[in-house]
Amino acid sequence: MTEGYRARDEPAVVVSGLAKSYGRVRAVDGVSFEVREGEIFGIIGENGSGKTTTVECLQGLRDRDAGDVRVLNLDPGTQRDALRHRIGCQLQESALPERLRVWEALDLFAALSPRSREWRQLVEEWGLAEKRSSAFADLSGGQRQRLFVALALVNDPEVVFLDEMTTGLDPAGRRAAWDLVREVRSRGTTIVLVTHFMDEAEELCDRIAVFKRGRIVAIDTPSALVARFAAHSTVHFSYDGDDLPWLSSCPGAASVRREGARFTVTGDGPLLAHVAAALIAHGIAPLDLRVERATLEQAFLGISELAGSSR
Repeated sequence: MTEGYRARDEPAVVVSGLAKSYGRVRAVDGVSFEVREGEIFGIIGENGSGKTTTVECLQGLRDRDAGDVRVLNLDPGTQRDALRHRIGCQLQESALPERLRVWEALDLFAALSPRSREWRQLVEEWGLAEKRSSAFADLSGGQRQRLFVALALVNDPEVVFLDEMTTGLDPAGRRAAWDLVREVRSRGTTIVLVTHFMDEAEELCDRIAVFKRGRIVAIDTPSALVARFAAHSTVHFSYDGDDLPWLSSCPGAASVRREGARFTVTGDGPLLAHVAAALIAHGIAPLDLRVERATLEQAFLGISELAGSSR
């Protein structure tokens, strides 16, 4: 979770009973949640789970079939013009005229906004300085993605929606983007982040909603989701001596496995502390003792399995 900024209690986004269908397909099925001001709120889920349709309804890009939605106390369905000047949108699939240059796109978007940021600063921040005079058609996939995020921020939005923000970026680019998102939030901007990357959601988000088949099946902080749905941690170490049958008696230990000199202890709670104490008590101090903690990805798989079995 992002440190250094505390979300306020007032909601920037309020969703109650949101529903949207395409023919017989119920893309969003009675979704309800709130996003607090200054929060980074994550939305994760499988393809087709309703994530993008939900945020498109929040932005006024799609009309909802049912439910109540308020973004900055405005209805995206009936107050689109008032809302669009106060939010920023980076869509999963976007395009610009092929001959439009990077600086021209940013300058155009800034001119259309009553309160725009200095777009030249955004060019620097999002690593587009060397491409500022390049045509859109000449940009790589990652460069286009960075441009779309910069365009979403050029109007200095109060709420910004980022849908698959780091798709197409290399690992260094993803980390740089995360730092910039933290900086955007530090200025008080509320961020709704749709992502397939579990490490991204775990690193950035204050709370996360897990979507499945058009519904929210879990919503909480990343750490709480991991604790609830993927509580196990694993301790690894090497030891060439005899078997250690007393390891299974360590508090929290659920299983002990040995492969050659490699021991693996799986369990929950402060497992590393208990295993380390037991080893020291028996005169064993392995140099490679380490813990492998449960991750949001493991929690997501656990949530998906539970949600699938309950239908």
